[in-house]
Amino acid sequence: MDSKKYIDVAEENLLHTYNRYQIVMEKGEGVYLYDTDGKKYLDFGAGIAVFAFGYGNKYYNESVKNQVDKLIHTSNYFYNVPATFAAKRLVKLSGLDRIFFTNSGTEAIEGAIKLARKYAYLKDGCTDHEIIAMHHSFHGRSMGALSVTGNAKYQEAFKPLIGGVKFAEYNNIDSVKALVNEKTCAIILEPVQGEGGIYPAKAEFLTELRALCDEKDILLIFDEIQCGMGRTGKMFAWENYGVKPDVMTLAKALGCGVPVGAFLAKQSVAEALVPGDHGTTYGGNPLACAAIEAVLDLFEKENVLENVKHVGTYMAKCFDELVSEKEYITSHRGIGLMQGLVFDEKIDLGKLIGKVIDKGLIVFSAGGNVMRFVPPLIITEKDVDDMMTILKASLKEMESEM
Repeated sequence: MDSKKYIDVAEENLLHTYNRYQIVMEKGEGVYLYDTDGKKYLDFGAGIAVFAFGYGNKYYNESVKNQVDKLIHTSNYFYNVPATFAAKRLVKLSGLDRIFFTNSGTEAIEGAIKLARKYAYLKDGCTDHEIIAMHHSFHGRSMGALSVTGNAKYQEAFKPLIGGVKFAEYNNIDSVKALVNEKTCAIILEPVQGEGGIYPAKAEFLTELRALCDEKDILLIFDEIQCGMGRTGKMFAWENYGVKPDVMTLAKALGCGVPVGAFLAKQSVAEALVPGDHGTTYGGNPLACAAIEAVLDLFEKENVLENVKHVGTYMAKCFDELVSEKEYITSHRGIGLMQGLVFDEKIDLGKLIGKVIDKGLIVFSAGGNVMRFVPPLIITEKDVDDMMTILKASLKEMESEM
């Protein structure tokens, strides 16, 4: 069956919540994807920052396959071996004390919100607590996660959302302080905003937030769903700043393709949730946690974080040079292998990305007019050179049409 027929069948049956590219992906190998027509694509999207080790990693694949033959699911009425060890390793890596496994990032955010509210409830018995989130943030599509997502276009049709959420300006501590009152129970943010446009936090902003939360007994929640798991050159983005959260959410590269998320918390906060407060049927199942263990093994074995720092620095240099050459590329920002090029609003970014993909390079957009680059963490300088060759060819073609 050719790609057109696959697309026709999909369009007849899938709920139309995505405007998909007219491509049917069939397989992956290393840092490349291949469609059903045999076309090869250099992947600088990694399934939206998911496939940290690229496609077809033998160790990862064998680990998941072996677990399929042992046990996939039991429910959380029982313990299972992979979850036990995945939990221990993530607790040690994060320096936090307790973990709850979910099926996705948005579920991790839901759990973090519930934890914050229960923690505050136990202090004063009130149910009118408030959460401060950030403008231009993105935390997920479920009702709770959407409530703390600072983008009106995602929220408007689904109101009323959960109440008691206020939005501050990212990297502006005075904006946050202006919203704090005796009802504030948590402040939630991404150390590096992803969907909002690849905005890294300023070090002083996170430091001041930590001090504010300590002073007021407010929980500091870091959403590391996209920026975590090595993408910035540290296992967790907050480690670049030396500012530790009270609660942290993870997903995406945590399972490298197997759907899994988690939220972690320090002991004094985590103990607010007791049996009956929160649960999940699939979360923490043996298959998902075997994937997590394989991911953590690979981080240890393959010196991935050093590669992210090295290649990320090289990619940033290439982008800075491009910014200096092209007046319609206004800036470059990001950390490690989470980077973005900011285009002038006169540029039709959707059209440009279409050209890039047609030439065999996968990239995505992020808030405003930002081209987002979140490749597998195993890419090399040569992969960056190949990416730049395709990007420059696409820009040249676009310029000829302007």
